Amino acid sequence: MIDHVELFTERLDASADFFEKALAPLGYRLHVHGAVRGFGVDNDSLDFWLREGGPSTPLPHVAFHCADRALVDAAYQAALAGGGRDRAAPALLPQIHPNYYAGFVYDPDGHNIEFVCHRAEAA
Repeated sequence: MIDHVELFTERLDASADFFEKALAPLGYRLHVHGAVRGFGVDNDSLDFWLREGGPSTPLPHVAFHCADRALVDAAYQAALAGGGRDRAAPALLPQIHPNYYAGFVYDPDGHNIEFVCHRAEAA
């Protein structure tokens, strides 16, 4: 099980602002800890971190789990509204598996950020 992920960024404030908006639909909140920015549902469960210096190379792909497809859509739209660049609009990707539904954006540093749901659409 992964405990946390840390990305390096050339523009800490811009990246923190982007992720604060993009991750809000998932219940994440920004927590400032000195020169780093942490994100999580509460201060005891920060699992995504930003640190100045970079960007991370090679540019990693980070996927955020979403409980349902509507949450994928909401996070994708929030990421675009927060300054992300479109990579691929939310869609079903059956070549991965029959219920793989995901949308992709690039963050301010060009990291490939994905919002994904693995559940079948509710009937």
